Amino acid sequence: MSEIAVPMNGEYEALLRDIKARIQSAQTRAALAVNRELVLLYWQMGYAIAEKQRQHGWGDKILDRLATDLRSAFPGVEGFSRRSLYRMKALYKAYPNEAEFVSQAATQIPWFHNVVIIEKVNDPETRRWYAQQTVENGWSRAVLVHQIETRLHERAGKAITNFERTLPSPLSELAQQLLKDPYNFDFLTLGKDAYEKHLEAGLLQHIREFLLELGQGFSFVGSQYPLEVGDSNFFIDLLFYHLKLRCYIVIDLKMRAFEPEFAGKMNFYLSAVDDLLRHEGDAPSIGIVLCKTKDATIAEYALRDMNKPIGISAHITAELTRSLPDNLKSDLPTIEELEAQANAVPFPDEPDTP
Repeated sequence: MSEIAVPMNGEYEALLRDIKARIQSAQTRAALAVNRELVLLYWQMGYAIAEKQRQHGWGDKILDRLATDLRSAFPGVEGFSRRSLYRMKALYKAYPNEAEFVSQAATQIPWFHNVVIIEKVNDPETRRWYAQQTVENGWSRAVLVHQIETRLHERAGKAITNFERTLPSPLSELAQQLLKDPYNFDFLTLGKDAYEKHLEAGLLQHIREFLLELGQGFSFVGSQYPLEVGDSNFFIDLLFYHLKLRCYIVIDLKMRAFEPEFAGKMNFYLSAVDDLLRHEGDAPSIGIVLCKTKDATIAEYALRDMNKPIGISAHITAELTRSLPDNLKSDLPTIEELEAQANAVPFPDEPDTP
C-alpha cells in the first residue's frame, strides 16, 4: 500500500507548530529543573560550610583549601572558586531556613541573579520581592541590576491613581502595581527650564531605556498621536498599548508641577481613545500624567470625581547645570538651541517593545 504524500497545508503546519512548542516547553522545564537543583546544591554547600565553621571556629581560610580540593576532585567543573564558595555561604545566610528556601522564588532564578540580589540587597523581604519580580518579568541580570540600583521596590505601585474606583478587580491591582512614582529618567540630561517637547524628544531618542523604565508589556504606538474629535484635532504626547493589561496607555508629559486641569484634559483624551481606538475585548484605556513635581493632596482631589482610570506620577531627569561651575554654564547651549535640536529628532513610526 503506497503512502499518501503529506500535503504542505495548514494541518501540517499546525502539527509542526504544536510539536515545536512541546519541545521548547520541555527544554524550558528541563533548564528550570537543572537551575533549581544547582541553586539548592549551592545552598546546601553554603549551609555545610557555615555550620562547620560555627562548630569548629574555622575562619574563611578553609574556603581556600576547599576550593583547591574541589577543583582537584572535579577537574573542568567551574563554580568551585573561593569566591563562589563564599557566595554559597552568603546564600545560606540570606535564606537560613531550608524549608522556606525550597519554596522561594530564589530557586527559580539563575545562580548569578541570586548573587546580584544577595550582594546588592540587605533586607530579606526586599530580596524576596526582587526574586519574585525576576521570575514574573523574566529580567536579565543587567535589567535586574538596573532595577535594584534605581530602587524599583520603593517606586512600584506608588503612583496616585483612581484605579480602585474606575477599574474592575483584579485589573485595578495589576494596573496599580505597574505604575511607579517617581519615574527615573536619569538617562536624560535636561536644563531646568526645558520644555515638554525636549522631554518628549529625549525619551524617544532613548526609547529602549524609556521602555525599560516603563516596565514589561508596554508597546510603543506613537508620539503626538492625532485624535480627530468634532471639527478639531488633538495630539497625545505618547501612546502605548499594554500587552498584559490589554489596553491603550495615554501619557501626558509636563515639565512643571501638577495642576488640577491636567486630570480633566487626560479624562477627555481617554474618552476619545476609548471611542476612536479601543477594540472589542480591550480593557478601558488608562492615562498617566507625568509631572516634574506633584502635591499629593491636590492630585487626589483632582482624581476624586474622574470616571476614567488616571495615574499621576513625578519624573526625575539629570539636570544639565546641577554640578557645573558658573564659568562653564555660559558655554552650554541655550534653550533655543536645544529646542532646535529637539525639533530635528525623528520620531519613530513603528511599534517598539522592551
